[in-house]
Amino acid sequence: QVQLVESGGGLVQPGGSLRLSCAASGTIFSIDAMGWYRQAPGKQRDLVARVISDGDTNYADSVKGRFTISRDNAKNTVYLHMNTLKPEDTAVYYCNVGAEGPFGMGDFWGQGTQVTVSS
Repeated sequence: QVQLVESGGGLVQPGGSLRLSCAASGTIFSIDAMGWYRQAPGKQRDLVARVISDGDTNYADSVKGRFTISRDNAKNTVYLHMNTLKPEDTAVYYCNVGAEGPFGMGDFWGQGTQVTVSS
């Protein structure tokens, strides 16, 4: 199986920045897509940003121009650089990884990290 460890959440003022990290570990043959989702209280979990193995990315419209996703394949780590944060960005952010290993193909989730944007 694959374990995902997230870090970087916290409290930030509107207009501020944060960087989230998610490191994947375990017996991994390859990783396809790596992404970030978020879930605010009472709402569904939605895609924020995603990067696939060839580097192609896609973003939710609400974060385009403010958030940047990147990955370090040597470290099996995905990052989310969040700038110009707004109160509506407040949510629990979850890392998601599609990976292949001895288990076959699997879809894995991190435990979530809280991001709160407030003055």
